[in-house]
Amino acid sequence: MGILDLANPTRFLRLVQIVLPWLAGLCVIVFAAGLYMSFFTAPEDYQQGATVRIMFIHVPAAWLSMMCYSIMAISSLGTLVWKHPLADVSAKAAAPIGATFTFIALVTGSLWGKPMWGTYWVWDARLTSVLVLFIMYLGLMALWRTMEDPIKAGKAAAILTLVGAVNLPVIKFSVNWWNTLHQPASVVRMDGPTIHPTILIPLLVMAAAFTLLFFVLHLMAMRNEILRRRLRAMRLKAAAQARPASAALSPQAAE
Repeated sequence: MGILDLANPTRFLRLVQIVLPWLAGLCVIVFAAGLYMSFFTAPEDYQQGATVRIMFIHVPAAWLSMMCYSIMAISSLGTLVWKHPLADVSAKAAAPIGATFTFIALVTGSLWGKPMWGTYWVWDARLTSVLVLFIMYLGLMALWRTMEDPIKAGKAAAILTLVGAVNLPVIKFSVNWWNTLHQPASVVRMDGPTIHPTILIPLLVMAAAFTLLFFVLHLMAMRNEILRRRLRAMRLKAAAQARPASAALSPQAAE
């Protein structure tokens, strides 16, 4: 089954029905392992103490916040360029999930920043750009809700999503471009990670768990959106068929 086959919503729903239970089960297993490693086997940091454990939630959530938007940007290209029928569904389904991950990243970052920096919030480049990302998610969700026609809403949201994608490299490289309180990259580096394996391995397991959770939620949301649009199409068709019948029974038609 190729990408073109998945363009058929019926085939996509059939694939989701098969894959989703296995993916959800794997997500639970990896999450259980990641949480156990994060809170029972990973040591405390010699400077940060137990507060370093916030990292196991904060960092994967921050990664997923950007990954979700990247998927939305790719889906937006699919909507505008390749006219893929499920691209708009993918983007719309990812928006609330990405907003949730971004919110978790902001909250856990603030909780982590208080003991480390002495304040919950500073208007530095990394934190401000992530806040802008959260606002972009909310704006896109509002745009989809304010436009009744899903096709028109999808095209408008796709354009706005691609415009907002310029914020992703700002988030990624802000710690290198400007002098910020936020620490620079310590996992994905040219010279290798700077985190000790006893902390790095649980962090990567939690990142995998968060990624699996995203795909589980994304597939579920896409399935619900497809069914919602089918129901809307059925209602519109029923309303269109009811108009001629009501017009034929009206007194004016009888005359």
